[in-house]
Amino acid sequence: MVDNLSIALTHGLLLIAAWRLMHRDDLDVEPPPERDKEPVGFAKQLRPNGSQPDA
Repeated sequence: MVDNLSIALTHGLLLIAAWRLMHRDDLDVEPPPERDKEPVGFAKQLRPNGSQPDA
């Protein structure tokens, strides 16, 4: 009897914790990342003469 009670109690507490976490308003909110001051990779601009900048 004690074993069943302890299993039911712990699973019930885990269920309550999961329920509270799923219903938080700030769970899926994340601020966008800051833009790079100088682009790297494919975002680099070509030079006016058409050549690519040195890496």
